[in-house]
Amino acid sequence: MKEVNLKSDMPSVQEALQRLEREIAVARKEKILLLKVIHGYGSSGVGGDIRLAVQRRLCELAGAGQIWGCIFGEKWGKSDEVTWRLLQKQPELKNDPHLGRQNRGITIVVL
Repeated sequence: MKEVNLKSDMPSVQEALQRLEREIAVARKEKILLLKVIHGYGSSGVGGDIRLAVQRRLCELAGAGQIWGCIFGEKWGKSDEVTWRLLQKQPELKNDPHLGRQNRGITIVVL
């Protein structure tokens, strides 16, 4: 799984979405099947706009068949059915440090 940090330099929402699109395109070229997108969650009490925009865009891409789907960080755990099926197929993901942490600042993208 490739990790992509969209929030590292505090970009605008538009720039973060452009980065997301570029990273998805690069992952497809490199035949990477999973991306862990770090978008943050607005922990300072303000913001969270990037998280909302990224998750909305990923849902649109999934609905259009451009990605297989996504798992929001709060569901990235063994008790989630989609996550569990993915872990069954790729057991090495059980070592992911974010698994089971209900981290709203990440999203797993399945290409």
